[in-house]
Amino acid sequence: MNIYLSGMIGSGKTTIGLQLAKELVLPFYDLDREMDKILGYSFHKLVQEKGWVEFRELEYTICKKFAAYENAIIGLGGGTVRYEWNIDVLKNSGKIILLNTPIEELIRRVTLSDRPRVYPETTIEEDINKIWSSYKNLYIKSADIVYETNGKSLEIEVAELKEKINGNS
Repeated sequence: MNIYLSGMIGSGKTTIGLQLAKELVLPFYDLDREMDKILGYSFHKLVQEKGWVEFRELEYTICKKFAAYENAIIGLGGGTVRYEWNIDVLKNSGKIILLNTPIEELIRRVTLSDRPRVYPETTIEEDINKIWSSYKNLYIKSADIVYETNGKSLEIEVAELKEKINGNS
């Protein structure tokens, strides 16, 4: 069974996923990194030059590839679970854990990086707020487990997630 980490952009999917995989002695895969590897350049360039549709098509191809894996920790893209076709592929091969991170923390983290916006004509704050208000129900509905990060340390997050994965809470 795979463990898929979902969440908004900046929710900690890669950081938590890497540490969780290390502690569970499982391989870690990251959808964004896998996409960059396939493209040979940053997925940001794909979005800029060809748009979100081509991005989502490649994302779906990668989700199908991940679904064939066994016993891996996989960090999904920030918007992966907003698309039913991705959920259909992933649900049969593992558990989806939503890393629910406060909006203020997402904004702080995303401000520190340069990432493509879903709503290009907005500020980072507006973009994140609009995505969450529009798609919150899809993030929650797709999750087998909703995990509230709420500013906990990485060590606490990983320990609590290990308990949830093992069914102890």
